[in-house]
Amino acid sequence: MGYIEGLRKLVGTQPLILPGSVVLILDDNKNVLLQQRRFPSGKWGLPGGLMELAESTEETARREVKEETNLQLGDLHLLNVYSGKDQYIKAENGDEFYVVATAFFTKEFDGEMKADQSESIKLEFHPLNNLPSNMVGSHKEMVEEYRNRYCINEQE
Repeated sequence: MGYIEGLRKLVGTQPLILPGSVVLILDDNKNVLLQQRRFPSGKWGLPGGLMELAESTEETARREVKEETNLQLGDLHLLNVYSGKDQYIKAENGDEFYVVATAFFTKEFDGEMKADQSESIKLEFHPLNNLPSNMVGSHKEMVEEYRNRYCINEQE
């Protein structure tokens, strides 16, 4: 049993504060890797997930990306840390939580991309200026922040 599952046995569905990490993985054409997730059902999002005990945010990012995409990451760069009332989530099973999400970005990755079928429907690179409409809202904001900060003076 994982850390979160153990907490849930103790507190039920009441709100928790949960730290996690996501990664914007960018190819040479400045497309971002998105994962069509099983939960929330069919939504697109960035690879990432929740922290386990004794992990750093960077270790969480690397582990989650490896689990979900089979990719190894090179240097990670901090985009931002997202927290507060905008990060409230009520899961399909009724669990409530506030995420403290650390977002990283990288252009360095290696390996044969393969979706973890227990968590993902598929993995695809998408242009930064043409994201899917059914994307996790907070993840869309993260991609837009990256785009505004690092691509504003470049043609896409």
